[in-house]
Order: sequence, then C-alpha cells, then structure tokens
Amino acid sequence: MTQNGWTRSASTIAEVAHAAGVSRATVSRVMNGRATVDPELAARVRDVAEQLHYRPSNTARSLSLGRTNTVAVVVPDLANPMFQQVLRGVASAAAEEGYRVLVADTAEHADDEERIALDARLRCDALVLVSPRMSEATLRALLPEIRPVVVVNRAADGTTPTLAIDYAAGIDQIVEHLTGLGHRHLLYLAGPPDSASHGARLDALRAAAARREDVRLSERPAGSSVESGYAAAQDVLASRATAVVAYNDLVAFGLLARLNELGVAVPGDVSITGFDDIELARFATPSLTTATVPQAELGRQAWAHLRSLVGGDALDPTPPLIMPVLAIRASSGPVPPAARLGRRAATDPVGPEVPELTGASWSSDLGSYLLSGATSGPTVPLARYESGERVPRVHAPRPYLHPVHSAAGTALTETSPVDHRHHYGVSMAVPVVNGTSYWGGRTFLRDEGPTLLPNHGRQVSGGARLADESATLVDEIEWLDERDRPLLTEDRRLSAAPLADGRGWTLRWSSVLHASHGPLRIESPGTNGRPSAGYGGIFWRLPSADVTTVLGEGLVGEEAVHGSLSPWLAFVQRREGATTTVLLVQHPAVLRPWFARVAEYVGAGPALAWDRVVDVPDGGRLDVGLAAVVVDRALGADEAGLVAGQAWG
Repeated sequence: MTQNGWTRSASTIAEVAHAAGVSRATVSRVMNGRATVDPELAARVRDVAEQLHYRPSNTARSLSLGRTNTVAVVVPDLANPMFQQVLRGVASAAAEEGYRVLVADTAEHADDEERIALDARLRCDALVLVSPRMSEATLRALLPEIRPVVVVNRAADGTTPTLAIDYAAGIDQIVEHLTGLGHRHLLYLAGPPDSASHGARLDALRAAAARREDVRLSERPAGSSVESGYAAAQDVLASRATAVVAYNDLVAFGLLARLNELGVAVPGDVSITGFDDIELARFATPSLTTATVPQAELGRQAWAHLRSLVGGDALDPTPPLIMPVLAIRASSGPVPPAARLGRRAATDPVGPEVPELTGASWSSDLGSYLLSGATSGPTVPLARYESGERVPRVHAPRPYLHPVHSAAGTALTETSPVDHRHHYGVSMAVPVVNGTSYWGGRTFLRDEGPTLLPNHGRQVSGGARLADESATLVDEIEWLDERDRPLLTEDRRLSAAPLADGRGWTLRWSSVLHASHGPLRIESPGTNGRPSAGYGGIFWRLPSADVTTVLGEGLVGEEAVHGSLSPWLAFVQRREGATTTVLLVQHPAVLRPWFARVAEYVGAGPALAWDRVVDVPDGGRLDVGLAAVVVDRALGADEAGLVAGQAWG
C-alpha cells in the first residue's frame, strides 16, 4: 500500500511487540526459534507477525550475534567443473544449516590469492580455500590470519583442517591400467606449475615409471583448460607415445577434440586418460577413462569441518586421504599393433607375438572384474566385466564386457562409438520387453519409425561373484523398467578357457531370463514392421578394421549371413600387423537368426525376436547363450566349422 506517494516500509519488531502485547526481546526469541517462550504466547506472536508481514532482518541479526551466517569458497578457476562440484557440495550442505556461500575466483593468478582470501574473510564467518596456487610459505603465513579456514588439495600442516586426494593412488591405477594394456611409452600433459595437485601427480608418475624398467615417461607442459589440451595435440603425436596421461579431464577433452579433427583414432592410435571424472567425462567422444574423485562429497566434508570450527568444536585436522577410483571407458585400449612390433627384434616374423595360454580366470579389479589369461610368463588381460552403473539412462544401462581382446592384445570390442552411442562391447541388449527398451537409443514404432522415447530401462547387477575356481563369473541381474519397477530377473554365467593348443581362448555366455514378475513380451523393430531388423539379445560390437570378412556355414558376406540360421558366424579382421578371428557360436539346442552388420559398422548377435514376438508366460523362462572363440589368425570356413563344433564342449 502507499501513503502520500511513498511505499510503506515493512513492519518493525516494535510494532509486532506492541500488537502482541509482549516485549521486543520476546518477539526476537520467538522469531529465532528459541524454546524458552510459552507455546501459546509464541503462537500469538507468530500470528501477529504474519498479519503484519513482519520478517526479521538478517543484517540486524548478524550485527547482534557478531556473525554473518556466510562462508566464502575461494577457487582458482570457476570454469573448471571440478571446482564447481566442490562449490556445490559446500553450498548444499551449508544451506541445510542456514548459511549462505560466497565464491571468489582467482583466475589462476597465484599472486592475487592472498589478497582475495583476506578480502573474502572480512565479509564472512569462515573460508574454504580450494587448491590454492600460492607458495607453501605464503599459505602457511596466511592461514592464521583467515581462520577459521579449511583447505582442500594441499599438504596438511597438522593444525588447519585439510582435505586431500590420494593422487599417487589414482596415478598408480592409471599406470597399472595402461601398462596392463601393453603401453610402455607414456606422455604426461602437465598441469599449472603452481598447482600442488600437478606436483603430486607428476611425482607419482615418475615413481611409477621408475618402478618399471621397460616403461618410458615423457613430459610436456600444458595447463588445466580445454584449450591447453587442444594445443598439445601436435606435440603428442610427435612424441610417439602410445598413451597420454592428461593433468585433468578438461585437458583430455581438448586433446580428444583436436585428434578427432586430425583423423587420429582414440584408442586405436593412442590411448588417453584424464583425472577427476567430471560430469561430462562419460559423454566425451570417446568416453573418457579417468580417475574418479568424489567432488561434491569433498565439498560436503569441507563444510562439516568448517561448521565444527565455527561452532567451537574440533574434528581431526588431518583426515585420511580420499581414494580415487579408476573409471575405465572407451578412450583407453591395447597398445597399437605397430607399437608392439616396434619393440620386437627385426628378425621376428611379421605379426604380433601370440602367447600360449595355459589357463583363464576372473578376479575382482578396481570395481569391476578382469578376465586374465595365464601364460608361462606374465598374465595377459582378456576381458573386463563392467557393472554398467555409469551408463547414461538413455543408453539403457546394463552390465557389459569391454575391452575384450585377443591373447596378442588386439582390441575386439567397442563401447559407445560415434555411430551408435548405445552400443556397449558385449552385452544383453533387447529393443523392447513389455514396452521398455533395454537396447538404448531410439525405439522403432510402427508407422512412425525410430523415435526417442522416455522408455529406457536398466539392468542392475546384483554383485558378481566367482565360481568354478574363478573360471566362471556369476551375476544375478534385475531388469527394471523405465519407472524402476522390477520386470524380470536374469541368471548370467560367463566362463572362459584356453583352446587346446593354447593359441586362443573361448568365452561362454549363458543366461536364463525368468518371468518372475509376470508374463514377458519381447519385441523388436522386425516385429513392428521394419524388415530384417529383428535385432536383440546377446550382441557383440566389434571395432572397425582395414578388412573385415564375415562367414557362416556355407555363407560369405553380410547379405548372406544376415537373417540366416547358421550355427556359427565368424568375423575375420585384418589390421596393420594383426589378423584376428572372432567366431560366434550359438548353443546347439536353439538356433536363432543372425543379426549381422559389416558395412555400416561391425557387430552381430542371435536375434531373440527376428520377425515374431516372443512371449514368456508368468513364471516361465527363456534360455539365451552364445560362445565366442578368439584367435590371432584367420580361420577359413572349414576350420571355423570344426572349431565351432567344440565351442560348447
């Protein structure tokens, strides 16, 4: 309302006290939630305050209490999603207790940090310093002047609460992963020289390389931004390193973008890893292998320490280091065949050396399961089983095998490729079950065509376990619909064994789908009016090669094999310095039509619903199986038929 052209100001505490017939102190206690006021009296005060539209003044309250209920977070670069997530963690936790958060960005200028931190502290009750770039001496001199303060990502001093990442452990995981894939020349794209986390990562890399006599580490200055990674591409290629360890995910993004422009295949020509696992890492092209740091949780922990300081309590100023977890995705793969050849003597025969396998076993490894082949020397990685929990919902999350490679190290799977983002190595992917898509991407609708619908379900691993003296991996999987309601359960068994001559290996995938929550109706584009598109079931997505030939029993070529009831299908692929065959064999009890592609991309699998809907009654079951024989040579049709006959034992 207005009086004489002036807008009426909000009611004061004195007006509320007068109208309620109480003192101003009583109004203050009621509005601040104190429990010392009689409930009936408090209710009367609140009613009057509501009628008069009274709101307590935060400024006045801060002056009376001697604090602002505000904390500040100082970061070196707010454009970095890593720091954004830490800020989000602090802000969300602080808001729950009525605190506001201010943010100050030092723009990677170490010389300005001291001044900015002092200025921020004058305006708030406490500070969080995230990855400060200032020198150790400057930081230690500053901390007593700005307390209470919590420091993130610097060395602890035993007095100031300090939260830090175990960068050495994260780097060790990356190096172990890359060397396990055969890489022996690593290149580090260094971060900002003033960054303590850069120093810790570099020290860990140097130590990891020093422990391995055959590993060479190169270093190149870069920075912390996408632009710095983009600018480093030519130096990366000139180094002839087979794997790059980028300072962070942003640097890795820039490098990926430039290599893509230059036509360099990742990971076919060079593998790339990042650090931090920011939100966009899994959506990069290809998805980025990186060390996962719980960024928002880091912010919440920083607030917990800060709140205890403001409240006069004391938590352990040096909590345990936070352990990163390696997220293995599509940007890392086996060392290129040409690089393997470069390490061999010139008198060796052409082609990669194929170790003789004497056994195969599964083991738990960094949150997933690794299938390793035993040899007379070191074990060789054959396959990795991922839970799929990080797969985007639109891709129909599911457990999958990737990477799968031959005994000689040739990569034989792709995950989330550019042409079909929802393809994940070897997985159980079905277009439609009771209206829910477990394939990912678009759903084919009769008379409409491929349509992106919000109908993507997910397959949730129950936690895999080992059986048969670790030769078999067993997983019970719950299939949930798009509303996370249980639809069916799957009993999955993955077993592996070397061939009799040791020059290859066999993988057997056996699944039983149980209609444990009602009847099932399994469909495909083929059953909905799209000819020859009856895909769905166990599907193997292979990488491209210089030459790919597909064979079946008495059949040659995609057109002949596609839709056939051949008991087996073989992909013979030739790349520079390497020839492999992936022989896919159906269980002899049930033969289904093959869905096969070579020209558009390389992949295949027996189709559950080729041109007819498959119904499973309530309480019924559907058995699905596929064996794969992997060898480092070309199999002809006759030999492929003989080997296929032994694939199921």
